[in-house]
Amino acid sequence: MLKPVSLYIGLRYVSARRRQQFISFINGFSLLGMALGVMALIVVTSVMNGFDRELKTRILSVVPHGFVQREGGLRDWRTPAAKLEQQPHVVAASPFVRGFALLGSGATSHGMEFQGVDPEALRKVSAVGDNIVMGDLDALQPRSYNIVLGRLLAGQLNVIPGDSVVLTLPEVTVTPAGIFPRTKRFTVAGIFSVGAQVDQNMALMHIDDAARLLRMPGKVQGLQLRFDDMDNALGRVSLYASQLGEGFEGQDWSLSQGSLFQAVKMEKTVVTLMLMIIVAVAAFNIVSALVLMVADKRSDIAVLRTLGMTSRQIMAVFVVQGSAIGIIGAVSGALLGILIAFNLTDMVSWVENLLGAKIFDPRVFFVSFLPSEFRAGDALMVLSAAVLMSLVATLFPAWRAAQIAPAEALRYE
Repeated sequence: MLKPVSLYIGLRYVSARRRQQFISFINGFSLLGMALGVMALIVVTSVMNGFDRELKTRILSVVPHGFVQREGGLRDWRTPAAKLEQQPHVVAASPFVRGFALLGSGATSHGMEFQGVDPEALRKVSAVGDNIVMGDLDALQPRSYNIVLGRLLAGQLNVIPGDSVVLTLPEVTVTPAGIFPRTKRFTVAGIFSVGAQVDQNMALMHIDDAARLLRMPGKVQGLQLRFDDMDNALGRVSLYASQLGEGFEGQDWSLSQGSLFQAVKMEKTVVTLMLMIIVAVAAFNIVSALVLMVADKRSDIAVLRTLGMTSRQIMAVFVVQGSAIGIIGAVSGALLGILIAFNLTDMVSWVENLLGAKIFDPRVFFVSFLPSEFRAGDALMVLSAAVLMSLVATLFPAWRAAQIAPAEALRYE
């Protein structure tokens, strides 16, 4: 049990006196290192959370929250769509046809995913219609063979609305003149920009045109779903698909876009572990400070032992000292980190305005600002890890102090 005398002496040792300036310097260095480590961890995890939020918001505003498909396609898609829209949390359902092809203009070509959509129904499940920067989504009409491209894809092909592009499917047509790839010329009717990866690899066309390209006229591959909240789609899409009957399969955004978000999550974990080394270094500094303190206080420890303090109380003195350094540093760093995390976006914007330059060029980066989202759970995890490291760091020096024999320490005093 921690005695008040151990607590009192341990806290007094935190602020060393004049003749212990070197030990006081190490104590201050350990406290500063702990504060900087905790602050850096909280700021970095907040930035990673901000990027994760931005990616999810931007991508899932365009990419539906779920897909329901049936092998062989659907001819009457309105009946299952009506049933799905009656399910809890489902806002809307829209038909789609999708495939992969090579899109070319002049000597330039790029692989991409094309989606056949109904413009009116698409607006209910996707915000792509609100992000048209050139042209018009309503230009996608049956047999018009118009196409809407992502901003980066259009930039790579160097096309604008009104230009022609050639779509080449990954299959061939056998004719008496030989074997030729299947191609179709489209007219660029619009360009959308959502600030995410889909700007670089997605194109939209009318669902009838896409169905003809894939040799399935009059059919759709499935339905796209939008939920009132993207998290409500997790686990529910498969359940709702199974209720439609045999052959229906469902896939939510965690599967269709999960690899990207898993990569972001893994990156956050790795960066957190790497930055935790800063906290570990601060903890090693606490060990160094306590070892020097124990060596300097040998005679004091011996006197305290002769006055009746037990080895456990002596150990508690140095546990209190080391823990106090770690806790003060961790709490100070946490408060500073939280303050920066809440104001980081504004701080970076102020620096950009001051320098007259963009740190994140919107022509290069999808997210042209530094997002930050503070989460109390992450801060609590970092703070707990720092305090735990500080406590563990005190154990060996405190044990060494408890092993000092009073007679041996006072022999040459």
